Amino acid sequence: MLQAHSLLWHYLWIAPNVILLLLAARGWRRLKEQFPVFLIFAVLSATQQLTLYLADILPWVSGETFWRTDSISLLIDTLLKFVLIAELFSRLFGPYTAIARTSRSFVRGAGAALVIAATTIAVYSRSDSTKPLISGTHILGQSGFIIESGLVLLLFLFAGYFRLSWDRQSFGVALGLGISGTVHLATWAAMANSELSVHGRILLDFVNMATYHVCVLIWCYYLLVPSKKVSKPGGPPPPDHSLEVWNRELERLLHP
Repeated sequence: MLQAHSLLWHYLWIAPNVILLLLAARGWRRLKEQFPVFLIFAVLSATQQLTLYLADILPWVSGETFWRTDSISLLIDTLLKFVLIAELFSRLFGPYTAIARTSRSFVRGAGAALVIAATTIAVYSRSDSTKPLISGTHILGQSGFIIESGLVLLLFLFAGYFRLSWDRQSFGVALGLGISGTVHLATWAAMANSELSVHGRILLDFVNMATYHVCVLIWCYYLLVPSKKVSKPGGPPPPDHSLEVWNRELERLLHP
């Protein structure tokens, strides 16, 4: 059953992306207003993956074409996730307008640092294939997921340190990205830095596809299922790192 082109393999490649397109269609109006970047990400990511699926099963599509398409898809996905995480930062700091504006610059700076780190790791990564296109795609995937996982980790660390309250949709999107990024980083790092057998690579593909399926279901739950209104106890953040103070002082610097 855990074989390429088995029934489970076809299902795990097709189903999550069809569900993601249905999520975009079902919540089109609300997502367009509240999560425009996620809406774009859902449509483009699902379309890219379904295109890759067709490229894999169609006999007249060459292996080189498939891997080039995969590389372009990884680049687009990484850029979209970068913008999506920036949107999550802005929503998280929404009540603090000055900090929300500054957070965009912070995300760009953190992203640049992670790009440098990912590039350094890529330089020292061993080639896992005799074909540069394949090994390059694996290293590109590893680099992309380093950036994604690092930014999502920063997002959760900021939220935890400042005791910020997540809105339901933002938390669901961030949770899905965090799970997907962490698992994919581990599997792509294994592909890029070890000489796995063909069966070993197929098993890692199953892990990636199954994880992504779970993440798509998480997004569906948090974005489509209405939340129950619960009173939140929680007090204000400790005064030594109160965001109200930070925001007020930053407003003074930006608008003297």
